[in-house]
Amino acid sequence: MTQVLARKWRPKSFAELVGQEHVVRALSNALRQQRLHHAYLFTGTRGVGKTTLARIIAKALNCETGITDEPCGKCTACTEIDSGRFVDLVELDAASNTQVDNMRELLENALYAPSSGRFKVYIIDEVHMLSRNAFNAMLKTLEEPPAHVKFILATTDPQKIPVTVLSRCLQFNLKQIPQQQIAGRLRFVLEAEKIEFEPAALALIARAAQGSLRDSLSLLDQAIAHGGGRVDEASARAMLGAVDQQHLYAILDALARGDGAAMMAKADEMALRSLSFEAALLDMGTLLHRLALAQQLPDTVAGDDPDRDVLLALTQRFGADELQLHYQIALQGRSDIGLAPDEYAGFTMTLLRMLAFAPTGESYRPSARTAAVEKISEPRAAGATAVPESGLAAVDVNASWEAIVAQLGLIAYTGQLARNCAMTKLTADEIELSLPKAQERMLDGAHQGRLKAALQQRFGAALRVTFKVAAGEVHTPAVAEKREQDERQARAATAIANDPFVRELQESFGGNVKKSSIQPLS
Repeated sequence: MTQVLARKWRPKSFAELVGQEHVVRALSNALRQQRLHHAYLFTGTRGVGKTTLARIIAKALNCETGITDEPCGKCTACTEIDSGRFVDLVELDAASNTQVDNMRELLENALYAPSSGRFKVYIIDEVHMLSRNAFNAMLKTLEEPPAHVKFILATTDPQKIPVTVLSRCLQFNLKQIPQQQIAGRLRFVLEAEKIEFEPAALALIARAAQGSLRDSLSLLDQAIAHGGGRVDEASARAMLGAVDQQHLYAILDALARGDGAAMMAKADEMALRSLSFEAALLDMGTLLHRLALAQQLPDTVAGDDPDRDVLLALTQRFGADELQLHYQIALQGRSDIGLAPDEYAGFTMTLLRMLAFAPTGESYRPSARTAAVEKISEPRAAGATAVPESGLAAVDVNASWEAIVAQLGLIAYTGQLARNCAMTKLTADEIELSLPKAQERMLDGAHQGRLKAALQQRFGAALRVTFKVAAGEVHTPAVAEKREQDERQARAATAIANDPFVRELQESFGGNVKKSSIQPLS
């Protein structure tokens, strides 16, 4: 009978363990130096190697070659531990043995010397499931352990373990295994099994495993069966219900253009292909995270990444604040999708939120599906009138930049950019904006484009808008706002200091006014 991959390829030594180098290094050093602890606690999510590591330690402690960080794997103790027949290794599932009587029986047996090994090793999985009385019974033995007994506790929820137990254990936190390492391990297994595969399929399975190597091997078994003895991208994608990244790239492209109709059409296409919309939102969050990283740190996108060009192109079409907002909306959408009437409704409502809550206030031209939603442009000040595309009669060459900024009504990062600029030139057909050297970092290409578009919408499409960095100080709306705020704060502080009632309190009780508590009235 063929053994499942998760059991067949379970690591049997520290060298075979994947993704937990920090734990392996510490334990190997301790074993080489004979610095042994009586109780170890391994924490981490499912499938990252907690019980596997516990069994390797059991071999390291009982190997017939001596206590070592490299058990031979051939002696009686090693082979019996690998096969689950070693009499001095006791594995207990705390989820099924929560009562104090089970723990008392285990601890009573712990008093007796080992039958054949060097140590009696007790592996208690999901230890947080023990009852309070069971923990209390264990505590006595942990305080005064027999020299021949070692406890190895494992849990996915260490917060539920009493602090009195935690303080008596040597604790190691096992991390989720990175996708690249999972994919590498899957490649190793398939090459050893002589099974054909496509690397893209392994990347899909590694991502679906969410940091669990055991889950990835179980999924690999399923993918082999689904693909008829080989692992290819198409069958793996169909098995997992994974979303083709091209669908998400198309959606983000339409989002950048504000094209709601194209976004809805792509959602309909995904529905026809019976793709998982919950998985789509998960992948959308991952993609937005990659875009945010690539935007700030382009070197994070590997040179051989097949999607490098499209990723870097998309980073130029969104502002940093937009990516952050869309990422949060995608996360919230995935969280709420179970509450939606159906997955399609939950997914499309998430897309509509991305359109409706764009940081710059931009939205999209409605399609027939969304006829109730009107196109939103940059907000215009109350009472402002539309200006034709041609002709620049609306440009008042005597207007102040503060007045123009107020008319545009810009918000978020684009509004901040406008308020930190000074208008150094204004003619009937050109506006020149200068930014202080200290604010040069705000000259983001996407937001420059939005500010320029807002000015051209207000004063005409032929208006030329240029930006430059000023060498000296410039008078900007932001500077004016700060000066006015400081003056109002100073007037408020003076008013408080001269108030008769406040002065009487100070003289009578020796008090002082806390300056940070003074706020000018709106």
